[in-house]
Amino acid sequence: MEKYAVPVAPIGENPRPIARSHWKRSLIQLTGKSDRHYLHDVAPRLMQSYSEVACTSLRNNEVLIFDIGYASSEPTEVLRKRSAVSVHGSSVRLGLSDIALSNDDARSCVIGASKSGFIYIWDLRGGRSSAAFQSHKEAQSSILPKEIQSININPSCPYQLGFHLDDGWSGVLDLHNFQVSHIHCPPPTWLDQLNAALFISLSRKPSWLPKHSIYAVGSTSSNGLHLLDFYPHTSSPCHVDYDDSKNPSETFECKQNVFVPLSGHVTACAAHPLNGTIVAGTAEASLLMISQKHLCKKGDGNDDEHS
Repeated sequence: MEKYAVPVAPIGENPRPIARSHWKRSLIQLTGKSDRHYLHDVAPRLMQSYSEVACTSLRNNEVLIFDIGYASSEPTEVLRKRSAVSVHGSSVRLGLSDIALSNDDARSCVIGASKSGFIYIWDLRGGRSSAAFQSHKEAQSSILPKEIQSININPSCPYQLGFHLDDGWSGVLDLHNFQVSHIHCPPPTWLDQLNAALFISLSRKPSWLPKHSIYAVGSTSSNGLHLLDFYPHTSSPCHVDYDDSKNPSETFECKQNVFVPLSGHVTACAAHPLNGTIVAGTAEASLLMISQKHLCKKGDGNDDEHS
């Protein structure tokens, strides 16, 4: 083979670099100012870029978008929520308690939750103004808006927005029709009178499991974790149209919520995106890991069944 080899001159240790033009950023990326003609171009990249971070605070009514790939203390985008008045006529406090990002073929949205019980949505492909709404439609003197502590998008069903309230209630908002489709009422805190005041005062951060629309949230009445079935079907025991009088055999499968007792009071959860392992943070400053057993059913060749 040596007779077919062509000798090549050796390459120097310090070859002259090839001159390339610098990447030019647009004016809106440098100043963060709004331009109607640029909105449809920046919005899709905003939700898909890993170099952009959305930040918010309880002290103001803005969501700031920063490009961490560019050395600047100025945000590239500023989203402001409209001033809103509650159903009882009182003014709504400023600030957002949590934000979530939603992106699909139809729209790219930034979703914010407030301590006054409002959810704000910015459709970035259609503009920067926000739309505010609450889950209940009619004003009732006996029902007060609750603080929304956490919101997050279901990774296995992107139109499901999970939310958690300060009184321990959890639910799902359907982003297709902006109606609450699932709700879960936890056991009352007075079951544990010694720790009731502590449990209800702590802020909690639930998490979706990567599959099967399972919502993991810490208990408000005892040491443990609720695994809530928020599957997008009326067979889910948390669905608002669930009929408990039906025979379980009439549904796709017997579904139920599960409570996992733990050694500490859970305040935050995070789930592994591949195997669903849950890491729970507790009020006692400890981290707990909860894993699932993998069972293989004979004859169907399905290795993804979980107990």
